[in-house]
Amino acid sequence: MRAREIPLLHSAAMAKRRRRSPPRPPARAAHSGLPQHEAATRLAAIINSSDDAIVGKTLDGVITSWNPAAERMFGYLAGEVIGKAITIIIPADRLDEEVETLKRLRRGDSIDHYETIRVRKDGTPIAISLTVSPIRDMTGRIVGASKIARDITDRRRIEEERANLLAREQAARSEAERANRLKDEFLATLSHELRTPLTAIMGWARMLRQGSLDEATRTRALDVVDRNAAALTRLVEDILDISRITMGRFRLESAPVDLVVVVQASIDAVRHTATAKRIELTTSVDPTVPRVAGDAGRLQQVFWNLLSNAVKFTPEDGHVDVTLRRVGSYAELRVRDDGRGIEPEFVPRLFNRFAQQDASTTRQHGGLGMGLAIVRHLVELHGGSVRAESPGPGQGATFIVRLPELLGSSTEATGDARLSPNGLIGRRILVVDDEMDTLELVVTILKQAGAVVTAAGSVDEALLALENVQPDLVLCDIAMPGRDGFDLLYEVRRRGGSLAQTPFVALTAHAQEAERRRTLAEGFALHIPKPVDPVELVEILRASARR
Repeated sequence: MRAREIPLLHSAAMAKRRRRSPPRPPARAAHSGLPQHEAATRLAAIINSSDDAIVGKTLDGVITSWNPAAERMFGYLAGEVIGKAITIIIPADRLDEEVETLKRLRRGDSIDHYETIRVRKDGTPIAISLTVSPIRDMTGRIVGASKIARDITDRRRIEEERANLLAREQAARSEAERANRLKDEFLATLSHELRTPLTAIMGWARMLRQGSLDEATRTRALDVVDRNAAALTRLVEDILDISRITMGRFRLESAPVDLVVVVQASIDAVRHTATAKRIELTTSVDPTVPRVAGDAGRLQQVFWNLLSNAVKFTPEDGHVDVTLRRVGSYAELRVRDDGRGIEPEFVPRLFNRFAQQDASTTRQHGGLGMGLAIVRHLVELHGGSVRAESPGPGQGATFIVRLPELLGSSTEATGDARLSPNGLIGRRILVVDDEMDTLELVVTILKQAGAVVTAAGSVDEALLALENVQPDLVLCDIAMPGRDGFDLLYEVRRRGGSLAQTPFVALTAHAQEAERRRTLAEGFALHIPKPVDPVELVEILRASARR
């Protein structure tokens, strides 16, 4: 009996203890210390108040939950997307991302802070950082996924701005270092180019003073002195021209110009040198070439420079071909030679100041590298363009100048010139400048030339104006307080649409060569240094607008 009584007594004691024990508390959420329904309520509140989009989906990619932040971020209400595929917010070119995500979820993997692009309801893209985690049931089986998406558009913009700023600073530093090297090279070359003719002039002058030369040698000495004095004069004039360009004080005496006469005069100026080298000069001139508005003397300087370079770099018994023809509404001059040619990597720098394809002490040809820079500036002041082509070293080169034909009444020169009444007729131009006196002057000039002008005193005013105006051209200052002309260009390009194709022209007091190169590299179509003559401004803008 005793063996059977023990379990019975034990059972009775246990029953008595259960009657005395307090009731068991309700089930609690694991690790939370809260009842399950309170924990669920609190979790829902956290999800609904989150600034991040929190989305639930099945392993087939069907949306099962969509919090308020997801509504704000993607533009869809929960009722519009629950039960639909998550691909509703995924761009077509990124659908493979979802396929890979579902594969990883089924394996139990998580995805942390994956940066990608999604699409709002209105079709606009949004940059997000995505974290995806698998959801498991009570048995540990994966039954779905939760996605947390954070809008990183502002962060991306700040990073891009920082990267752009860094790139601009590095470019500016490199440009400054390069400019410093060019300055040193220029000074060394200038010393050489000055000393060479001075040596001949001073040496022969002393020999002439001694009176010991015979008649033939005395005549030859005078020729040498005269030739080297002319070379020095051209050198000084080029230096002065570069200085005027840098300071923005270059002026044109504008009038109708017959290019046939100017080209023929330029050919006559180099014919003697060409004959001495037995270089064959051939010309082809179209008598119907239109007249242009410009400075005949400066245009002859352009053509003479190109022709003399062609003769200079063409070996003996070579050929130089000059063609003047009409191309649409332009007059086109081509100077082609079969000389030394141009290295392909040097072509983009050919028209920069002090650029020398060969700056070594063994180079065969002298010069300061200023001539083509002056050519480019003069051609652009006439509203035209110049470019160079070359198949490569030893295969010759071709220089092409295009100048717009003269339209309407002739323009006369300098300060009291009358602006062509139809120079810019009907052209819609936005002018942006923080200097009110300059802004008023430019607006008046353009209106007298027939343009429809909108004025803005800052980048913000310009952006506001662009919401209502679609200009054919934006004439913009560079240095302005707050945001500068580059900022305006970047913002217009960033917004996209047809407005992003609008050409920008810089009218700026930043007239250095490095500043001009940066302006063009950043996307401006032209760089016009201040101050600018009214006639020149209209002619440049007219040609630019037509292009």
